[in-house]
Amino acid sequence: MLKKLIDVPHRAVAGIAALLVLAAALLVTVLSEGSVQQPVSASAPGQRFSAERAISHLERFATEPRPLGSPASDRAKDYLTRQLRSAGFAVEIQHSVGSRSAAGLATFGRVENVVATLPGRDSTGAVVLVAHYDSAAAGPGASDDGAAVAAMVETARTLSEQGRLRNDLVLLFTDGEEDGLLGASAFVREHPLARQGGVVLNWEARGVSGPSLMFETSRGNSELVSLFTDTVPHPRGDSSMVEIYRMLPNNSDFTALSQAGFAGLNSAYVEGASRYHTADDSIANLDRGSLQHVGENMLHLSAAFGDADLPTLASGHDATYFRIFGTMITYSDAVIWPVAILAVLLVATLVLIARRRRLASVPRMLLGAASAVLPLALSALLGQGLWTLLVRLRPGYDAMGGLLHRPLAFQAALATLAGLALLVWYLSLRRRLGPAALAIGAMMWPAALGVVCAASAPGASFLFALTAMSGALGVLLALLPVRFAAWPVVAVTLGTLIPTALLPLLARNAFIGMGLALAGVGTTCLALFGLTLLPIVELLFPSPARGVGRRVALAVPLTAALLAAGLVGAGLAVDRFDVRHPERTHLAYVLNADTGTAAWVSGEDEPTAWTGKHVSSRDISTLPPGYARGRLWTGAAKPMAVAGPEVSVRARDGDTRTVHVESRRAASSLTLRVDHRIVEVTAAIPGAAPVTLAVTGTRANTWPAEIRFRDLPPGGVDITLRTPGADHVRITAVDETSGLADAPGFQPRPLGVVASTREDGDLVAVARTYEI
Repeated sequence: MLKKLIDVPHRAVAGIAALLVLAAALLVTVLSEGSVQQPVSASAPGQRFSAERAISHLERFATEPRPLGSPASDRAKDYLTRQLRSAGFAVEIQHSVGSRSAAGLATFGRVENVVATLPGRDSTGAVVLVAHYDSAAAGPGASDDGAAVAAMVETARTLSEQGRLRNDLVLLFTDGEEDGLLGASAFVREHPLARQGGVVLNWEARGVSGPSLMFETSRGNSELVSLFTDTVPHPRGDSSMVEIYRMLPNNSDFTALSQAGFAGLNSAYVEGASRYHTADDSIANLDRGSLQHVGENMLHLSAAFGDADLPTLASGHDATYFRIFGTMITYSDAVIWPVAILAVLLVATLVLIARRRRLASVPRMLLGAASAVLPLALSALLGQGLWTLLVRLRPGYDAMGGLLHRPLAFQAALATLAGLALLVWYLSLRRRLGPAALAIGAMMWPAALGVVCAASAPGASFLFALTAMSGALGVLLALLPVRFAAWPVVAVTLGTLIPTALLPLLARNAFIGMGLALAGVGTTCLALFGLTLLPIVELLFPSPARGVGRRVALAVPLTAALLAAGLVGAGLAVDRFDVRHPERTHLAYVLNADTGTAAWVSGEDEPTAWTGKHVSSRDISTLPPGYARGRLWTGAAKPMAVAGPEVSVRARDGDTRTVHVESRRAASSLTLRVDHRIVEVTAAIPGAAPVTLAVTGTRANTWPAEIRFRDLPPGGVDITLRTPGADHVRITAVDETSGLADAPGFQPRPLGVVASTREDGDLVAVARTYEI
């Protein structure tokens, strides 16, 4: 790049050595950040957290699905109550109606939260541990969220044996989280403890393995993060995750509690996400090391917050936190702008030196920066293009949302495609603009992103500002008059260590958290990392004066393309569906009680072999009005002799109607699809206060509005809905029961096939349409 680097003896050897050093640093980073704790045996001393002891609890309640209102859910609630009372906690069951609204959707459900309390000896507030004890209907939820529930029981035993903490300790086991945070919403709306506030520590899982990442915090997290990093023996997660999660529509119980005024931290492990919300979220697939990490973090944080002066943890600002080469770094948000500006100044200094030494003109460096958008954009396109190709070759991948069982070869292919995009750009412009202009121009990108993030997502600024600062410092150090021929390479390599520790890990987190369905995100992160390697990559080519021959210019990208193709082929060969790595399928049985016709319905893009035994066409004409959601496959089914749900009008006042809805076959769940926009819904059942929700927006791919009630009482529910401007409203009432075993003509899934994560699958739905 710069003359001193260009003139290094044995350029190619030096470049390869530098890349090997960086590869070693990358390997250390990935292994250390992805590691989990060794599980502790049940014979360990009582003051230690033991994953084996926690597993013994898990085996008592997480061997079958336990959706809201199910007998398995009741058994789990009873087991938790017995265990907590035996540990000395005062336990109450909060019976209520939970609620949540979304665009065009109002969801209600009967919930039974388990609330266990242990008063503090000199309390300054409450420390609330939270996990949900319900699971998705498709699987036993050993990880989501059984592992956290079991860890809380083990933590409760350990802390109660050690004597009371200074602060009140509350264990909140919420119900109905999978249906829309229903238990958490009921807790914050009605329970006296919610009005007192405090610190909440929420525990989740979006996979079956990996370290427990502290990925979300309340705002003003500086003191909370400080306590976390000082207390937890093996902290994982960083502040960029906090910023990213704040931008996403995702939510957990932590969302409801933090919106109610609780400060706190949210943690989850996320690897092995191909098993998330499926029958394979089982005890057999749970990584014991992940459970150990959750439990150790939970125990240490409970003790630390339990003895803290909680009011002093309030802060008006956030902290930046991250690990690099095994060391946790934290600093206040007051440092973010100085770091970002310093990175810009160092890159600007490099620009001035390059201009003064006539290595590159300012216009060329700016053109180099502008042209760098090409490999970044091309990487994103190639990443998404590969995902599109994979779905065409293997349609079953689409149902997995990009969360594949064995994605490593595909991830390597994406990294190769990022390299291909960089090489095509670099070799095309290297001679025209010069290596210095391209490399220095490339450094402007992380410097600029550091400033952009400082303004819009401060906790993520370190990823780019430190990358630019380190890279620029490395090159500036290379210019020092050191009497060591390899010094320029050593200095630039040292400057690239921080980008190596940050950007590939960002890409890995994107691949794990978002899956390959958004492969372009991770691939772009890798391309950005590749831009920081240009000074070292330059060593692998002849000096600029000699240039790169046409054969080399063609052979290098072609080799990368062939390697990517080979990796894709290897991935398809390795990542086949089998008993241990099942394929997801979507199927429902739908009876139109008005016409007496029934149909099998699937939302798969291309039906699997098993689904194809039930569906064969795109004809949706026999489905109940307003039922179709997106493009569906259907097949004729034998009608069941059951009555549809009953809707009767109780009252009407202008555009507000009250209807009574009940299932005449005692279904556990009810959905109302409405052909008009609704703005307010109230649900009322005997023995509970009515609950009202405001609703904004409309539903996509179906009728404009939808109302759900989970764990429907035997006597039904009164629903009051306001539909502005509507004289007549059509309502399709659908009552639903989980499982297809009782549906006539159902052929059980073979081994290697599981139900998908769509909430409208693997159920019997009976519908009737009313005009009111």
